[in-house]
Amino acid sequence: MMKSLLLAAAMLGVFSTAALGDDRYATRPPVVLSPDLAAPWIMQFGGKVRPVVYKQPVFPQRGLFTSGVFGRAPAAVAQPVSAINPGVPVVRRQLEPQFLPQIVTYDTTERPGTIVIDTNSRFLYLVMDGGKARRYGVGVGKPGFEWAGVHKITRKSEWPDWTPPAEMVGREAAKGHYLPARMDGGPENPLGARAMYLGSTLYRIHGTNAPWTIGNAVSSGCIRLRNEDVVDLYERVKVGTRVIVM
Repeated sequence: MMKSLLLAAAMLGVFSTAALGDDRYATRPPVVLSPDLAAPWIMQFGGKVRPVVYKQPVFPQRGLFTSGVFGRAPAAVAQPVSAINPGVPVVRRQLEPQFLPQIVTYDTTERPGTIVIDTNSRFLYLVMDGGKARRYGVGVGKPGFEWAGVHKITRKSEWPDWTPPAEMVGREAAKGHYLPARMDGGPENPLGARAMYLGSTLYRIHGTNAPWTIGNAVSSGCIRLRNEDVVDLYERVKVGTRVIVM
C-alpha cells in the first residue's frame, strides 16, 4: 500500500513539472540545428536520412531607437567639409543670386565688347556702352592655379571635345584619378556647351556640367560659367575679343 502511494506521488510530481514547463512557453521554440548538412554529426546518418533544419527564429528588437517610444534611430548628422578636412575649401551646393547674369554699373576705360574677369570676386564683365556691363558669375582656378593676364579669344567651339593636358593627366593619376585621353563633346563633358580659347594658352572660358561650382575656386585655371550663361556670352563675342584676367 505504501509503495503504491509513493509511486502515485512521484507520478504527480512529474506531471506537475511538465505543466509548469508548458506554462513557461506559450509555444515550444523550434530545435535549431546547424544548416551545414555536411557536418560530422549529420554524416553519421549515411546519407539516407536528411534531418529537417529549422531557421534561427528572429525576435523583434526593442529599444530606445528601434520600435520603442523614441522611434527609429536618428540618421548620422552630416558634417560640413570644413569640419572633416579643414584644408578643403567648402563648395556651395546652390548658386547664390549675385552670380546670376545681370546688368550692372561698371566704371572702366576698356572699350565696349571687352571681357574683364575679376577672379577675386568671381565675376566676368562684358563691357557695354554708357558705363554699364553685363555681369556673369564664374568659377575660377583653385589655390595654386590662379593666374592673370591679357589675351584674345582665338577660337570658339560649340559642345567642344576635351583632351586633358599631359600635366593634368599626370597630376590626377598621382591622386588615383585616371582621366580619359579624349572625351567627345556633350552634356557629360566638363567643358560644357561652349568654349572660347584664350590665345595660345591651355586656358578657356567654357561651360560646366557642375553649375553649383560657380562662385568657387575649383578649376585648374579655366574660367567656367553655367551652360546657359556661356551660350549667352558666346553669342555676344567674336574671335579677337580682348580678355583681361585679373
